[in-house]
Amino acid sequence: MKSKLLAVAVSMLGLIAIDAQAQDGAWLVRARAAHLNTADKSTPVAGVGASDRISVSDKTIPEVDVSYFFTPNLAAELVLTYPQKHDVMLDGARIGSFKHLPPSLLGQYHFNPIGQFKPYLGAGINYTRISQVKLLDGAGGLENHSVGLALQTGVDFRIDKKWSVNLDIKRINIRSDVMIAGAKVSTVKIDPVLVSVGAGYRF
Repeated sequence: MKSKLLAVAVSMLGLIAIDAQAQDGAWLVRARAAHLNTADKSTPVAGVGASDRISVSDKTIPEVDVSYFFTPNLAAELVLTYPQKHDVMLDGARIGSFKHLPPSLLGQYHFNPIGQFKPYLGAGINYTRISQVKLLDGAGGLENHSVGLALQTGVDFRIDKKWSVNLDIKRINIRSDVMIAGAKVSTVKIDPVLVSVGAGYRF
């Protein structure tokens, strides 16, 4: 009798999860404001001085992500923005700027898919395209792309069947070699932490 009751309970939970996914829809689109806090780490600049290091400015950026739910618990998320401009400093003095476009693709596990409070974890890959580099009046440059690991944690707070409020934290590996006159002089570790808040719509 106990085994039969357990089987019925498991079946009912499965039906509830499937029904919740059908009600929620497979797609979730979010718009977020993300504060990008860079790691500000680099190797010393060759030929300049042991204490001279390159850093990249922090900033707040707009972010849009699109998620697809394969099951109530498992989803994939594509994180997008438009090219962002950053200042580059050498020991606090501005030496130029660059733009980067950093889309990320992550797999996620959602822990409480039918609840109002829905935490999740994610991991995936980031590809950053670096462009419009202007360093040292044209004498300096950066490697034009970076591929790295992206890690994520966050929570959706459901308002109703369609809308939710989101808090999200990501850590992304973005690194680039710094070139002067064609020679590598340093490696800069941007490695930002992004703290984001926004709203989501499920359909």
